[in-house]
Order: sequence, then structure tokens, then C-alpha cells
Amino acid sequence: MASLADSFLADLDELSDNEAHPDDEDLDAAAMEEDVDGDMPDIETLNYDDLDSVSKLQKTQRYNDIMQKVDDALEKGTDISSHGIVLEDDPEYQLIVDCNALSVDIENEIIIIHNFIRDKYRLKFPELESLVHHPIDYARVVKKIGNEVDLTLVDLDGLLPSAIIMVVSVTASTTSGKPLSEESLQKTIDACDRALALDLAKKKVLDFVESRMGYIAPNLSAIAGTAVAAKLMGTAGGLSALAKMPACNVQLLGSKKKTLAGFSTATSQFRVGYLEQTEIFQSTPPSLRTRACRLLAAKSTLAARVDSIRGDPTGKTGRDLREEIRKKIEKWQEPPPAKQPKPLPVPDSEPKKKRGGRRLRKMKERYAVTDMRKLANRMQFGVPEESSLGDGLGEGYGMLGQAGSGKLRVSLAQSKLASKVAKRFKEKQYGSSGATSGLTSSLAFTPVQGIELSNPQAHGNQLGSGIQSTYFSETGTFSKIKRM
Repeated sequence: MASLADSFLADLDELSDNEAHPDDEDLDAAAMEEDVDGDMPDIETLNYDDLDSVSKLQKTQRYNDIMQKVDDALEKGTDISSHGIVLEDDPEYQLIVDCNALSVDIENEIIIIHNFIRDKYRLKFPELESLVHHPIDYARVVKKIGNEVDLTLVDLDGLLPSAIIMVVSVTASTTSGKPLSEESLQKTIDACDRALALDLAKKKVLDFVESRMGYIAPNLSAIAGTAVAAKLMGTAGGLSALAKMPACNVQLLGSKKKTLAGFSTATSQFRVGYLEQTEIFQSTPPSLRTRACRLLAAKSTLAARVDSIRGDPTGKTGRDLREEIRKKIEKWQEPPPAKQPKPLPVPDSEPKKKRGGRRLRKMKERYAVTDMRKLANRMQFGVPEESSLGDGLGEGYGMLGQAGSGKLRVSLAQSKLASKVAKRFKEKQYGSSGATSGLTSSLAFTPVQGIELSNPQAHGNQLGSGIQSTYFSETGTFSKIKRM
């Protein structure tokens, strides 16, 4: 009892200690909140109406340093002297890795600016964002339209396909938007200029990576080409990231959301990215392009994995994979082989594989052609056969009924199988067993054309003594025969 009371007192002391210092946890939580607030900016202080507070990539030192190095490398050209060192230690390779990372950051920055432009221009033309999905195309169209109400006065040729231009013009005539103020319009135009500038910087980075792709990824460049290989690496975030990516995702790199505007989908290619720009894809018939794109994605992934570990710096593996792709596509285009007529086998050219035996003989005897069917299948020369309907109509009877009395019957000889079955039945019926039943009769028909009166109990004494039977003949007399 004492120990139980002590435990209760200890629990009460702990509860009193927790109640005595209730503000300790609150102070710790407040300190943690202060740390978090110190690391992240306050959401209320962000000014989403200002472009500089939303887009900050162009003002960073990292962006300016990488772009300066890219400009210097493009002016200097390719340096062959450094190709003998390890790839990871090559400063040009490190620059390419930085360019790949920067291209991903530029893409994300363009998306942020696109959202800014869309929020501003939604008051003027809210339906445009559902008609033009690509951020750069959207920025170009917004900069071109501005505050113009009548889009027939705006020339959008070269910016959008003709079908989309027609849909945009018709939608703009019925839009519910209102013209923007001068300040909002100027901010929107500045955002469009910044998005286009970032797009140009991204193209310059990709041009630099493309010029070095023959050294960085020779096998991938042999399959997809240097331009497509650079775009794949830039979108994936580097050669290592591209090597770790499955082929189904490599196929979708660079794919855009198609805007058909109610037109047919027969000629549009879905789920295809940068790989549609390759020479192999363009030279493939349209009916096989989906399969060719999957094959290209699979082989490009293998080539990227070979390049990531520097398995073949000469690019021979990539050329072999390209030749394999080309042969497969040519095989797909071949017509199916013509069906050759199959000749009949030579009669009895090979011995039969089925063995003989009692069971097989019984089966053959059971399904053998009967004598009646043999006669029906034969015809006598110069004698017309009888038919079921007469005058040669219906089923012919062949030689049935022609050899005998004119009746359509034939004597059926008892087969061996039937005779054996009858013999067994007779032995079972008149067996030599001593067992009798109440249904057994003493009358039996015998071969001497009479009626035999026999004693069923006397069958057991056949070996010891003779059996005396009485027969009634046809004339009414009877005789006794003693059989030993």
C-alpha cells in the first residue's frame, strides 16, 4: 500500500510542476516562429503588383556570371586541349552543368512572369489564356495586342497558327473585358519584355550546350542530334538527371499542350516533346510516328546512361543504336510476307506414329465403314442407281438392292466385337456358378430344337456323375440322354 501511495504522490508532483510553468512551451513556440519568420519573408509585405518583387533571377550574381561565361565561351569556340582530362574535372563541363541548372531556373522564372502577365491582362482579355497556353506565345500576343479593342487591326501572323488567330479574333469581338489603365498596361508590357529576354537567354545557353554536346554526350547526340540532345539535357536538369529518368518521361520532355480550337485531331501528335524534332521522327511515316517516338525515347535513355558514366566517348554505341532504330522502322514498313500455298504431303511418305494394339483395333472396328455404307458408296457400270426421291434426285443408294431380290437391305454379318460381347453375355447368363436365384427357370431352348428340362441344382455335380436330361421333340416324343 505504501508503494502505491508513493506513486500517486509522485504523479501529483509532476502535475504540479507542469502547472507551475505553463508558459515555457509557449515561449519555445514563439521563439521557433520568430526563427521561421526571420528566414522567410512575410507574405503580407510582398507586393505582387511590382514585377521586381516577383521576378528576381535576372538581378542575381549567379545569373550574370553564368551568362558572362557563356558569352566568352561562345566567342572563344570549342577548346579541344581539355578533352583529355576527366570529365568531372573539366571546367567547361562544370559550366555546362551550371547552364543546365540555369535553364531550369529560367523556365521556372518564365512561368512566374507568365502568371503575373495573365493576372494583369485578365481584366482586358480573360479568354486569351484559355486559347494560348504557351507562356512565350502568350507574352508575344499580349505585347502585340496591348489595349487594342478591334483585333482585325492587329497583325498576329507569325505569332500563332492561322486557326488560332481566327478563334482569338472572334473571341475578342465578344469579350467582356475592359481596357487597362496606362500604369497596368506598362507593367504588363515590361513583364512581357522580361519574359522574352529570359527566353533569349535560355536559347543562348542551349546554343552553348549544343556546341559542346559532341564532347559531353556523344552517344545521345548521335541518336537525337546535338540540338535535341541539348534541349533534353536542359529540360531534365543535366546529363545525370536525364540518365536517371525513365523513357516514358523522356518522351514527354518539351511537350506542349495542344490547342485544337475545335479542329480535327487526326494530324496532331500528342504526348510528343523534343523528340519530334529529330531527323528520324520527321522521316518516319505518320502512321508509325508514335511507335518511333517510343523507340527513340528508349534508345535515347540508354545512350544518356552510357554518356553519364563515360562508357563510350567515341559515340560508337550511339551510332549503333541509331542504326538499330533505322532498321526497326524499315522493318515496320515492309509489307507482310505473301501466304505461300501449302502443298499436300506425299501419301504414306512416313510411317504412322500411332502404335497398334487391342484397344486401337477395337476402336477401328467400332468406327469402321459398314458393308451397307460400302455398297452405297459404289456404283455399277451401266446400271442406274436408285435414289431416295427417284429420277436421280435425293440421296443415291449406289449398289444397294441391285445384287439381290431388289430390296434395299443387306445381310449384316456379325462382327468380332459383337460376337465377343454376345459370348460374354451368354457366359454370364448361363454360368457354372453354384449360386441360383428365384428367377432361374428349368426350361431352356437347345440346339436340338426342343425344350430341355434341367435341374439348376445339378450343375455342381457335373464332374462327379452324368446329368440326365429329358427332351421333348417336335413329334411329341421324349427321350433321355445321359451326358458324362
